[in-house]
Amino acid sequence: MDSHSEAGHSAVAVTDWRIQTFALYAEVRELALLNPSAAHRLWRQRRNAMFREHPASALDDAKKSSFTALPVREYDPDFRWTCELTDIGAGARMTFQTGTDGEVPFLRLGSFDVPDVGLLAVWKLESYGGGIFLPFRDSTAGRPDGAYGAGRYLLDTIKGAHLGQVGRSFVLDFNFAYNPSCAYNEAWACPLPGKDNRVEAAIPVGEQYLPELAT
Repeated sequence: MDSHSEAGHSAVAVTDWRIQTFALYAEVRELALLNPSAAHRLWRQRRNAMFREHPASALDDAKKSSFTALPVREYDPDFRWTCELTDIGAGARMTFQTGTDGEVPFLRLGSFDVPDVGLLAVWKLESYGGGIFLPFRDSTAGRPDGAYGAGRYLLDTIKGAHLGQVGRSFVLDFNFAYNPSCAYNEAWACPLPGKDNRVEAAIPVGEQYLPELAT
C-alpha cells in the first residue's frame, strides 16, 4: 500500500518489485497448502534477496551494502487462522493523509474476529486497484526487539500480499506480517493502522523491527 515519492525509483523498478511480490505470494500460497513452515522460509529468503538487491528496495545503497536479513521470527503454527469476513463495521470510511499522495480513501468491508487476537477492520482501497487491505498494530509494537511502532501489514492485495481465500474465509497467518516501507525509509508514504486495527494482544511473530536498518 506504500508508495514512493523520489524520481530515482522509477515506475519500471516499482512495477518489477510488484510483479516479483505477486509471484512470490503465488508460490507461498501453493506451498503453504502442504507445508506452511516451508512457505515461510521461502518468503523470508526471497524478500531478503529483494531488499538486498532490488532497485525499488526501501533500503538505500548504504544499508544494502551491509544488509544480511530482515528481522523475522521463526514460524509458529499457533498464529495461523482461517477467518470469515463478517459485516461488523462495514460501510465506514477512513481517509489517510500522506505527504506525497494526498488523501488516500478506504471503505470498510467488515471485520475479522481473530481467535486470541480480537476484532480487526478490513478495508478496501477506494482509489487505484481497489485492493483489500489489513494493517494491524499489536502490543509488541514499539518495544525493544518487538514490532515496528506504527504497525504492520498482513494483507494488501493490490501488491499481491494475500495468503489464501475461499469465499468470505481468508487465511490470516501472522507469521507473514511485514513492515511497511516507511519503517525503513521516510521517503515512502504508508497508510498505518487506525483505532479499529489496534489490538492489545501480543503477536510475537512475523517481521520485527531493527532501527539500524532505517534511513
